[in-house]
Amino acid sequence: MPVGGAASRRLSNLDEAMPDQSKLALSLFVLRLTIAAFFLVWAVEKIVAPELAQRVFETFYLVAPSTGQLIAVGVVQLAIVLAFLAGWLRMWSYGATLVMHAVSTLSTYERLLNPYEPPNHLFWAAVPVLGAILVLFLLRAHDRILSVDALIAERRSERRTTAASEPTR
Repeated sequence: MPVGGAASRRLSNLDEAMPDQSKLALSLFVLRLTIAAFFLVWAVEKIVAPELAQRVFETFYLVAPSTGQLIAVGVVQLAIVLAFLAGWLRMWSYGATLVMHAVSTLSTYERLLNPYEPPNHLFWAAVPVLGAILVLFLLRAHDRILSVDALIAERRSERRTTAASEPTR
């Protein structure tokens, strides 16, 4: 028996047993969690280590914000990331996350154009993250696991169903 044969069969059985909609929802949830973790690092850095963020801004955005300004940006970014993590106001929080990362990625274009000069190849990690955020934005209506928006929509639907089934007097 080949190595991993039993494990491969178990995964195949799981794959067959799980409906495509459930796989999609779980995949989008995992994307949301990991992207939020990625962004939390940068948002919290602006609050707890603004001097590090200041060097990044000076290098890539050609501005030198004050410590107070960076902390304010960090707080706003943290609020957006927490809304994103909660799946709340998906159109806006996912869209804002996409725009923030697109601006960040595009600001490093010189490093992206010259990937073989160390450490520039590390900047390429931002490109698939940008793609993942775009996918999540486009499929946000299917991102329903532990999503505030999905929970609200489900409750509204239940209320409409209950109201429609109640007898009229």
